[in-house]
Amino acid sequence: MYSGRLDEAFVFAHRLHRAQRRKGSGVPYVTHLMAVAALVGEHGGTEDQVIAALLHDAVEDQGGEATLEVIRQRFGEAVARYVVACSDAFTEPKPPWRERKETFLRELAAAPPDVKLLVAADKLHNAQTTLGDLKHMGSVVWDRFQGRREGTLWYYETAVASLERDWDHPVLGALRDLVQALRAHGDGAAPPAP
Repeated sequence: MYSGRLDEAFVFAHRLHRAQRRKGSGVPYVTHLMAVAALVGEHGGTEDQVIAALLHDAVEDQGGEATLEVIRQRFGEAVARYVVACSDAFTEPKPPWRERKETFLRELAAAPPDVKLLVAADKLHNAQTTLGDLKHMGSVVWDRFQGRREGTLWYYETAVASLERDWDHPVLGALRDLVQALRAHGDGAAPPAP
């Protein structure tokens, strides 16, 4: 069972991301954090990993190094290390999109399995949401991403390849299937008529 640290992490994550919405949908961002944490927990993640899943975007989106230091003090070094491993930039302005993603993916390929589980759960939930939105809204969905269609597909496909290096897991298998579905569905088609 989880301790009160998880309660504290959930409240902290909600406070940090309270005003944030998912790209293009208006859905409260905290739903993504809860989904990623659930995936990590359901696949054997430790309490530190589940807490890190709740906080995985906190440093990147909500305060950089200052937020990382708060995480380290409140939740420990292991959680802070996981959050760092899930983040592609801490600084503002962020480096250019492609450069940032390439660096992250190189580091991901060499990451240990405990980190790969967190990243795979994050990418899995993002891919699920993107595919659902594509089916509902059509190709306009790609406009919400900096990499647009081809850059976003490149990122997902390369993330799968990086995660596959010395690691296999059911979350990775589900992500692999979703990325293939995104590629197959992501042809720019309009949504079906109601």
